[in-house]
Order: sequence, then structure tokens, then C-alpha cells
Amino acid sequence: MSDLANIAPALLAWWDAGHADLPWRRGRDPYAVWVAEVMLQQTQITTVIPYYERWMARFPTVQALAAASLDEVLKLWEGLGYYSRARHLHAAAQTVVNEYGGRIPDTVAELIKLKGIGRYTAGAIASIAFGRPVPVLDGNVIRVLSRLLDLPDDVTGTATRNYLWQVVAQLVPAGRPGDFNQALMELGQAICLPAVPLCHRCPVAAHCLARARGTQLERPVRPPRRKTPHYHVTAGVIWGEDGRFLITRRPAEGLLGGLWEFPGGKQEEGETLAQALQREIREELDIDIEVSRPLTVVKHAYTHFRITLHAFHARHLAGRPQNLGVADHAWVRLPDLMRYAFAVTDRKIIEALTQDSNSNSRL
Repeated sequence: MSDLANIAPALLAWWDAGHADLPWRRGRDPYAVWVAEVMLQQTQITTVIPYYERWMARFPTVQALAAASLDEVLKLWEGLGYYSRARHLHAAAQTVVNEYGGRIPDTVAELIKLKGIGRYTAGAIASIAFGRPVPVLDGNVIRVLSRLLDLPDDVTGTATRNYLWQVVAQLVPAGRPGDFNQALMELGQAICLPAVPLCHRCPVAAHCLARARGTQLERPVRPPRRKTPHYHVTAGVIWGEDGRFLITRRPAEGLLGGLWEFPGGKQEEGETLAQALQREIREELDIDIEVSRPLTVVKHAYTHFRITLHAFHARHLAGRPQNLGVADHAWVRLPDLMRYAFAVTDRKIIEALTQDSNSNSRL
């Protein structure tokens, strides 16, 4: 492991000299640390800050979060993405209140029992909020360690990940483990960058084997990226006779679970977009519609696939909506949408609908 055992003093001195001033670092409240760590998963710090501040203003304690409705939670999370994080955070808060008397557990073993908390998040909460000398391993730490060790192995493999957990566990000092873990993560965020590592500013450069060997840009090792699938998807603004239109709620589990949307679905081979929308609406709601004019086209990339979403105006012809492939449905007017939480693609449909100068004569 080279001489990595000696990096803690240099890393902590660097941290003390001027780490980033972030709102969740201004105390050791385990709830605040928990919320921040969940929001930061797969999301940029600059994006998280305003969401975090709004969240803590509305739900300042775990009790406040547990008492809120899922609709309110999802609405406040709207636009942050990866909505299962919000659902799990809400469910785990209720568990803390109902089973732990409102006290957030202080060990990895107990924290990891809560919904949505994995090994990394448990380690972050335990070390930062409670001073437990336990490790963290996120993407930033993996990159730092793979360069310090000049690791030639694929970091996505289970054996390599387990090895890195063992390495970082040996590095965490008994004193100030939370500061050490945050410093290690910030080193990856600010200095040990993926494409252009700032080695001349690194406090532990003298310990870095990749720097010594000139292999920084070859680390970490990952398998070649697979081609990202692309799908054409439809959505309908389905108008009733009374000037209201239909929105539906996605099932609680799965992609975008619990969010509201304009109903529709993926185009299948051999279908026109209009046929795809009509079929999806029959399968999900058991109603017949007439597809009218296009409203907007939205392109969006998810983690493992991309979509082109084609939104249409449509007219309800027959049938009473049934919740067959949806969790719920509602007939609404445009001002009502402020009460519902939508994914970013559907929010763009709402923007287009708002701007549609012909919406009063929509069909």
C-alpha cells in the first residue's frame, strides 16, 4: 500500500487550510449530514445547495420529514432527479421516528438497516456526525485511491471494490475521522479531477504512485462504455369536455416512482407515434383517445438510456379512466399543476402547454 498510512496529517492540514464552506458542514447534526449525503449522490454540489437549503427550511428535523406526505416530499425534490432517493429518505425518516424514537442510529450496522442507506452513506453519517472511525468510498475516493496506488485493476469489479474498502479502512484515523473522510472526498472533487488532475496542488502528491509513473490519466481503470439505448416515447395531454386534462401517477417503485406525468409510453416497432400513444393509454387507463396535433418534443438522457419524448394534444373519446398501469389519475386544469410533482421531461411539457397560444382552441 505504498506509504499511504502517512497521508492523514497532510490531508487534514490541507483541509484545515481552507476546505469548501458548504451549508451541511456548519454543524454535526446527523439528520443534516444524512440529507446532504443523499442529495449529493450522483448530483453536483452546486445543484444540491439550493435544494438542500429549501429542504432544511421546510423539514428541519427528522420528525418534520416523517410527518410530511410523500406528495409534499416529492414536490420539494422536484427537478433533483433519482426520485427513489426522496422516497427512501422519507420512509427511513418514518422508521427512525417510529422505531428509534426519533434518534438517528450512530453506527454503520444500524444505519445500514434504514431504507436507502448503503455502506457509503452509513459511513459518512457515522464518521462525520458521530466521530466513528469508519471509511467512505465514493467515486471521488475511488479515483484518488486508484491513482495513489496506481491500481491497474477495473474499479467496477467486486473484488477491486472490496480491496479499496479495505485500503481506505486502514487510512481513517481514530481522531477526526469525519474531517479525514470529507477531505478525501474534496480532494477528488477539487484536485484529483478526472481529466485534468491538479497534481501540483495536491497535498499528498508525494505519496502518489500514478504521478510518479505518469499514469494519472489511465486511472481509474473502467471497462469501455456500452452504447446507450435510445427510445421514442409518447405522452398525451388528453382533454376532456370540461376543459380539464388528464394526468397520471407512476407506480411507487421503479423509475420516477410516485411522480405525476402526462400518460403515454414507449413506441414499439411498426407503430406510428399516434398508434403508440393510443395503445399505451388503453393499456394504462382503458380509455379511447383521438390524437390531435403535436405539442412539443423533449430529448432527455437517463443513467442507462436516452429518450425522445413526443407530446401531443389528444381528446378523450370514450371510457372512464381505470388505474391499470398507473397508481392514480386526476383531471386538472393548468393552474392545478403547481400542486403536483413532475419529472423534468413533464415539466417541459407543462412549459410548452403554458406557452401554447392555441391551447384554448387546442384541438
